[in-house]
Amino acid sequence: MTQDLIGRVQRLLMSPKTEWDAIDGETVDTQKLILGYVAPLAAIPAIAGLIGGVVFGYSVLGQTYKMTMGAALPVALYSFVMAIVMVFVVSFVINALAPTFGAQKNQQQALKVAAYWPSAVWVSGVFSIIPMLGVLTLVGLIYSLYLLFVGLPKLMKPPAEKATIYTIVSLVVAIIVALVINSASMLVMPQAGP
Repeated sequence: MTQDLIGRVQRLLMSPKTEWDAIDGETVDTQKLILGYVAPLAAIPAIAGLIGGVVFGYSVLGQTYKMTMGAALPVALYSFVMAIVMVFVVSFVINALAPTFGAQKNQQQALKVAAYWPSAVWVSGVFSIIPMLGVLTLVGLIYSLYLLFVGLPKLMKPPAEKATIYTIVSLVVAIIVALVINSASMLVMPQAGP
């Protein structure tokens, strides 16, 4: 299982067009996809953020705040759970938008897109251990966006002239969902002093 996970991540990062072709033809069990792929990768930024928040703290407007393990654990757990929730929400949106852009409506294909495109940002979440390196997660985010632009058209099969706009609209919805989730996380974030 671990080799499959590592191999899939490597292939997505190194040869995404070929790997999306392979993903397109796969039949995926939702539970296996979430537990065997999404959960382990979504755990990377959650655990790294937990360690970074406790050991190094995090900076807000020039102030550094260290978190206790008791305060950081709910934040990490929330981050992990919300990453999984986002996969389902984004897959629902991708599938719901499909007919609007002449794409095939297929929930399984939409779930695969939503589960695999954030791979690079989840892996780069390891940099959250050291807050000053956290900016490197932006590289992972940019590459994940590329994965979305390659993968969504291959799996959802919109007409070529509508593929880019379909991907952009799906991305905008994903960003809106992420902003809502991040805003809600402020309710979980403990109040700490410098």
